[in-house]
Amino acid sequence: MSEQSDQERWNTRYSGEDYLFGTSPNAFLASQRHLLAPGQRALAVADGEGRNGVWLAEQGLRVTATDFSPVAIAKARQLAESRGVEVSFVQADLAGWEWQESSFDVVAAIFIQFADPTLREAIFRGIRRTLAPGGLLLLQGYRPEQVGYGTGGPPHAENMYTVSMLREAFHDFEIVSLVEHDSVIQEGTGHHGVSALVDLVARKPS
Repeated sequence: MSEQSDQERWNTRYSGEDYLFGTSPNAFLASQRHLLAPGQRALAVADGEGRNGVWLAEQGLRVTATDFSPVAIAKARQLAESRGVEVSFVQADLAGWEWQESSFDVVAAIFIQFADPTLREAIFRGIRRTLAPGGLLLLQGYRPEQVGYGTGGPPHAENMYTVSMLREAFHDFEIVSLVEHDSVIQEGTGHHGVSALVDLVARKPS
């Protein structure tokens, strides 16, 4: 699929008046609030309409949020304005995104499973690069079993995560928590129902 048609597809998904994945933060991300501190530099990867980046800004972090879709970013700006916070929004295709070295204290990577295995590997390398020493990765994604549930995410098992995959990808990080579970999530109309999830909290070596 061409870049333009891919972007058009996401723009269409985000074109409704409602927020596709809601305006509340991802529950896993919010559950890690105790690990965050005001003033930290945070990157929200492929943040869509801004729910997670805006929430991080509400916690006092200095947030950069990326997304492929200009429609999503426009709605994210509206959300940030309505919440009275500042977020640096960047329209970016992660296939060509330049991950600046040691630039962020926190990276939030929540349901970025549009990425096929090749792009996923590049994104994971980028996350490793852009986290500062001692920086924190907060990642939630679907396991392959999610394809059978059909309650969110793409219908591509190869895009999903396993515990062993994540452990290998971040093998030299301190694994603070790595948990797989089936849970009901309610995130707008985009994620709705019992879901096969895996949560990773990992810290880059200092």
